[in-house]
Amino acid sequence: MANIWARILVGALTILVAVGYKNYRDLSAPGKRPDLDNNAYWGPTLKEPYRENKAILPFDISVKPEVIEDLIGQLSRPLKAQAPLEGVGFQYGFNANELAKVVKYWRDTYLPKWSEREQYLKKLDHYQTEIQGLKIHFIHAKPIQVKGQKPKKVLPLLLMHGWPGTVREFYDFIPLLTTPSDKSDYVFEVIAPSLPGYGWSQGSSKTGFGVAQVAVVMRNLMLRVGFDKFLVQGGDWGSIIGSNVASLFPENVLGYHSNMCGNNSPMGQLKMVLASFFPSWFVDSEYADFYKGLGHLFSTIMEEMGYAHIQASKPDTIGNALIDNPTGLASYILEKFSTWTNTAFRSLPDGGLTKRFTYDQLLDNVMIYYVTNSITTSMRLYSESMVASQFALAVDSLPIKAKAGCTRFAHEITHFSDSVLANKFPNLVHSTHHRDGGHFPAFELPQQLYDDFVSFVQKANFS
Repeated sequence: MANIWARILVGALTILVAVGYKNYRDLSAPGKRPDLDNNAYWGPTLKEPYRENKAILPFDISVKPEVIEDLIGQLSRPLKAQAPLEGVGFQYGFNANELAKVVKYWRDTYLPKWSEREQYLKKLDHYQTEIQGLKIHFIHAKPIQVKGQKPKKVLPLLLMHGWPGTVREFYDFIPLLTTPSDKSDYVFEVIAPSLPGYGWSQGSSKTGFGVAQVAVVMRNLMLRVGFDKFLVQGGDWGSIIGSNVASLFPENVLGYHSNMCGNNSPMGQLKMVLASFFPSWFVDSEYADFYKGLGHLFSTIMEEMGYAHIQASKPDTIGNALIDNPTGLASYILEKFSTWTNTAFRSLPDGGLTKRFTYDQLLDNVMIYYVTNSITTSMRLYSESMVASQFALAVDSLPIKAKAGCTRFAHEITHFSDSVLANKFPNLVHSTHHRDGGHFPAFELPQQLYDDFVSFVQKANFS
């Protein structure tokens, strides 16, 4: 009888191992590229067949004086916000006392010097072209070559922002990339688009325009400006869209660098769960404090991700509430520049906004959303990525073949360790941790992000 039970036990274990091995193979197997139309039309319905205007034209970002006058009038209305609870900083959201200060500065100091701010925003060269029915705005910053010095190798770079950011995040970062440095053998020719539906770029008129579809538009933009081989850098949506570009178009992407690398493949999600229970298996002890496990992730989702749920389900509701509502718009956007820069700032009465940024920097970013009326279309990316989730899931399982670099800034919302990233980034040549900085490093710590980026490029050796 004992032998019979022993054989049954061995047989059962064998079956469990076989099933487990098969499931492991299924989870770790690279996905198949989804069937995406690289020329899909996303503009409004036309009566005639669509003919793409391939011209690249300079783009004027000037704002009409009457828009500024009207904004001053709106900001002159009495602020009827409820007083914050006693002893509360930004834990309940944007503190009304700080909001009053922001509105006063916006109305009385910032807008009277709008011509100066507008000229600042114009210091980089702006262009527009039509891609798949959408008018896409982008900054094109060409590299500087210093006379008398050996010319640096030039690498094209697709640089992408996220939400609630804009290209304004890159105004201190781009000059570092385009100026020769002793730290790098390379200098970069930067294409920094406003994502579709953000700022001066037209949003889709049709549903199903998720991250994979945006990635196709971004790749086609790079081809349009003459680059069939290029680097990618981004955070937030820029990281996710950039990951999609690199996964879908390995023939075009030389390298991928991000300050928010992630792995949403089934294997990546499994490893994230296991890492929460067995952190020593997945995380270098030196950086254990960067990886706080599922408990921290769950609390972060509960405390900080409510915006994502409403934007993924009812973007037009919150968008309509913010149209012609500059005070509400500033409150909704700037709250993220407090808590996402450092969650500890939530306990401060002013949200720590000016610890890392100036009011001018922050209001430049808000103004781009306001004058382009793009808050609703920007938020639709969340809902459309849900609508097109079958594409996202397929792309998540595609490994990035290009050389990759992942950097982590201490106060980012969450981090993925190298072991969790491994199946998504099989060619990870650069991995770093920074003890400072948050979600917006190009805006907050441009020099530090630049140093990390060129370190990656040096290691990757794109000669």
